[in-house]
Amino acid sequence: MTASATATPVPPRRRWLVAFAVLLAGAFCGFIALGVWQVQRLAWKHELIARVEARIHAKAVPSPSRAQWPAVSDANDSYRRVSVSGRFVPGSETRTQAVTELGGGFWLLQPLHTDGGDYVLVNRGFVPTSAPSAPAPAGRVSVQGLLRISEPEGGFLRHNVPEQDRWYSRDVAAIARKHGLPAEQVAPFFIDADRDAASRDWPRGGMTVVKFRDSHLSYALTWFGLALLTLLAGGYLVASERRLRHDRRRNDSRPDHARTHEPG
Repeated sequence: MTASATATPVPPRRRWLVAFAVLLAGAFCGFIALGVWQVQRLAWKHELIARVEARIHAKAVPSPSRAQWPAVSDANDSYRRVSVSGRFVPGSETRTQAVTELGGGFWLLQPLHTDGGDYVLVNRGFVPTSAPSAPAPAGRVSVQGLLRISEPEGGFLRHNVPEQDRWYSRDVAAIARKHGLPAEQVAPFFIDADRDAASRDWPRGGMTVVKFRDSHLSYALTWFGLALLTLLAGGYLVASERRLRHDRRRNDSRPDHARTHEPG
C-alpha cells in the first residue's frame, strides 16, 4: 500500500480555515505596512512645513544666478525669500487664471531683465477679472518675494493655449517663448512679489497661499484600525474553531446511548 493511499485527506473545512488564516495574516501585514508608511510620511510632511515656514520668514537672499539654475529644485528652494533687481520688459504682461480669497481673476506676470543680463519672470500679483491693472514701474526696480518653481503645461484638466494667450498655470518656459525671450537666459523659476503696502492699485502682491495638505495621521489611524479589525477577526476565527473542537470532543466522549444519532 502506497503512502498516498494511506494519507489522511485534509477536510475541506480545514483547508478553508487555513486559506482564510493566510488571507488575514497577509491583510494584517499589509495594513501595518501602510500605517507605518503614513507615519513616515507624517514626519516628512511636518519637516517640510517647518522648512518652508523658516524660508518664508527668513531674510531675503539674492535670486539664484544662471550658474546656480541647474541646482534649483522644488525640495530645496520653493518658497525661499529672494530679491532681484532690474527693469521690467514693457508690453510683456501675461495673465494666468487664479482663484484667491478675493475671488476669481488673474495673476499678472512680467519678465524682469535683471542687472546681470538674464530674465526672471515676476508674478506682480493678483488682478480681479473686471479690474484694470497698473503698468509696471519704469526704470530700475528691486523685487522681493518668494521663489516658486515653474508650473508646466497647465492647471487641473486644462492645458495652456499660448497661441490664444490663455494660461491656466505659470509655465515659465512657455511664457518666455511667447514673448520671444532667449531660453538660455530665462530662469527656470518665477518670483511671487511681496505686496507694496503703499499701493492701492492692482495687481496686489503678497497673496501666495502656503498650505500643505496634512492628512497622514488620519490615514495612519485608518490603516492601523483595519489591522486591528483583521487581528480581531483572526482571534474570533481561532476562538470559534476551538469551541467547535471542544464541542466535538465532548460529544465524542459521551456514552453511545447518550449520543444523538441521525435516523437511518
